[in-house]
Amino acid sequence: MSGRTTIHDVAKAAGVSVSTVSKAVNGRYGIADETVRRVLDVVQELGYESSLVASSMRARRTGVIGVLLADFEPFSAEILKGVGAAVHGTGFDLLAYSGSRHGQGEGWERRSLSRLSGTLIDAAIMVTPTVVGASAEIPVVAIDPHTGRADLPTVESDSFGGALTATRHLIELGHRRISFLGGRPDLRSAGLRDAGYRRALADAGIPVDPDLIRAGRYELETTRDSARILLAGPERPTAVFAANDLSAIAVIEVAHELGLRVPQDLSVVGFDDVPEATRRALPLTTIQQPMRRLGAVAAEMVFALLAGEPIEEMNVTLPTRLVVRATTAAIART
Repeated sequence: MSGRTTIHDVAKAAGVSVSTVSKAVNGRYGIADETVRRVLDVVQELGYESSLVASSMRARRTGVIGVLLADFEPFSAEILKGVGAAVHGTGFDLLAYSGSRHGQGEGWERRSLSRLSGTLIDAAIMVTPTVVGASAEIPVVAIDPHTGRADLPTVESDSFGGALTATRHLIELGHRRISFLGGRPDLRSAGLRDAGYRRALADAGIPVDPDLIRAGRYELETTRDSARILLAGPERPTAVFAANDLSAIAVIEVAHELGLRVPQDLSVVGFDDVPEATRRALPLTTIQQPMRRLGAVAAEMVFALLAGEPIEEMNVTLPTRLVVRATTAAIART
């Protein structure tokens, strides 16, 4: 009986599943080279009509790693530098992509992946994605995902430990009225920084004062408004721990506008250690997270996936450290 050869015929002859045939003929990752060769040999022998397309697709990997970003800002810029350093010399090019964001931007990953997967990029690194369950036909690694660890490989910094260290630093300087200026409530890492702040206070026997906790949401105007509320009142804090460096810098600017001296009247600690932290008149005391290393580790994971190698650790957490500069000092005694 003669007729058109189907993918089921190829799967049966090659001794593999239909899905394995599909992946092999479409050049997708996760199949041993020997299996791919066997499938394509059967494709050629049986005259499977998509074999010409399959061969060309398998041969023409794009040679591009995509970094998908919600926004271009200092944190993502440092991650890009880390990915770029890891990709250098590998033969891969790097594409930084920020797609349009509708509404609050949730689900931007799905739109971006659907536009880029398999045609423009061979693999994707998503930076602070809102969705980690975005399906794709290419390897995907997430950096600092909103919801935390997931089934796909993830890389993040120790936000809880960093916040604990930052707050303890202020406590060791004698501060007791320590404010926390939080980040985005939907971002897991921001929640962990809040938790680290609270743990440090609890460990020191300092009650949490809700009036000293404000949301900045990593937005400049929101941060400045929250800082004014904190610093203009009669019971202002003597120290502020901000959930990122740009928020900390905004707090210092508001403090100066109100006639407060940093660090004599107010100590300030940030989180990230972006380049802007050292470019101010007062270099910022901050928690340094290894942003470039985040990008490099994500790239290493992507290369392993592309090579069909197992990932040794699916969810990697990198350590943070305190960098003391000019914006913190012992509390003034009266």
